[in-house]
Formats: sequence, structure tokens, C-alpha cells
Amino acid sequence: MTTPSSPSTPPVVSIIAKSGTGKTTFIEKLIPELRRHDLRVGVLKHHSHPTPFDIPGKDTYRMAQAGAEVVVGASAVQTAVFIQQSGSDDLDATIARFLGDMDIVLTEGYKRGDYPKIEVHRAARSDELLCEPDELLALVSDEPMALPVPQFGLDDAQGVAAWLVDWLNRESET
Repeated sequence: MTTPSSPSTPPVVSIIAKSGTGKTTFIEKLIPELRRHDLRVGVLKHHSHPTPFDIPGKDTYRMAQAGAEVVVGASAVQTAVFIQQSGSDDLDATIARFLGDMDIVLTEGYKRGDYPKIEVHRAARSDELLCEPDELLALVSDEPMALPVPQFGLDDAQGVAAWLVDWLNRESET
């Protein structure tokens, strides 16, 4: 497991699970709990398909197709930035460029990445974990498992947030 952050990037924790297990649902519950601890939370969602996020036919998509390297869509409630890439998937560079001022970054996915991981596990979905115990920071599951890591229930976002705050404090002391 790599160091949770470098001087130029915030601590990063990857929330991983098999598809359909509840990663997104858990992250949706975890974010407001981390915000209650006054943390600025960034999220980086892994998009494993080689397709753009933008929607064909929309103005932003059409402008990118016309050759713009960067297209920004802005409104009173949201700004979206679409940057054309030539195949690079440098997670560290993306975090440093867009999420560097966050207190913590949660990635959804990146199960083979080097960042500490919290695995979400549902017994009905699988009887095996994706990670080896030494890769895990914690486990969120509907069943206890014989692992040497903190374990939380699927609905215990509050407990995970409190534990992550303690973890962040311990890491900042080292």
C-alpha cells in the first residue's frame, strides 16, 4: 500500500467492490458524514469504458468534436469541464490537477490502484473479497469476516467517517 498522499496531493482512499454491491450508495452516505467533520471531500469516479462522459448531440460535445481542447459548461448551480485526452489515465495527475485542495479524495473503483482501499462487500453478491487483507484499510460488509482490519456494517457511514477522520489525523502526525 502506498502512502496516502504526497505533499502536493490530499489523502486518497479507494472505495471498491464488485459491480452491483453498493459502492455508489455507500459513498453517497459517506460524503455527508465526512462533511459533518468539516472535511472538503472530492470524488473521482472510475469510468472504465473508452467512451466520453459528454452526451453526443449536446453543444459541449459538438464543440469538442469540432476541435476544442477544453469545453466548459457553466450555470448558476454547476460547472462541467470536458478536457480532451489522448488516452492518458494518470490518476495521480488527475487528483493533483483537479482535487489537490481537498481534505480527502474518495475514488470509486480503481481496485487495482495503489491507494488504500475500503472494500464494500455483500454476502449475496460474492463469498470472496477483491482485495487481499494487506491491501485493505477497512471493510464495509453485511457479514463479519476474519480479517485484521476495522469492519463496519453496510449502513454505518457515520462510523466509517469517524474512523477515517481518526485515520487522517494519525497519518498527518507521521
